[in-house]
Amino acid sequence: MSDTIPEIDVLAVAKLQEENADFLLLDVREEAEYATASIEGSLLVPMSQLRLRFHELEPYRDQLIVVHCHHGMRSLQVAEALLENGFTNVRSMKGGIDDWSVSVDSSVPRY
Repeated sequence: MSDTIPEIDVLAVAKLQEENADFLLLDVREEAEYATASIEGSLLVPMSQLRLRFHELEPYRDQLIVVHCHHGMRSLQVAEALLENGFTNVRSMKGGIDDWSVSVDSSVPRY
């Protein structure tokens, strides 16, 4: 799967944030995970609710969407689903929020 789904590393995502780039950081973890640890500015749409909430992503169809989860597996699946549904500028954040906690912001709890 990751051979066909474009990935972006956490340092590149942090740089996008620093530059105030126009992109959506999409968190696809579950609500309890989000309550435990989250990245400021992210939008929570749990993978389990994606089909019901897909319409919420329509406004972002033409901009960069960076999908993240805990370690990077669910984000690959969601990125693939977005690409299959006509979203063209989608990346999966490699290593997920766990790598973010280690490499970018240690104040984000690991779990």
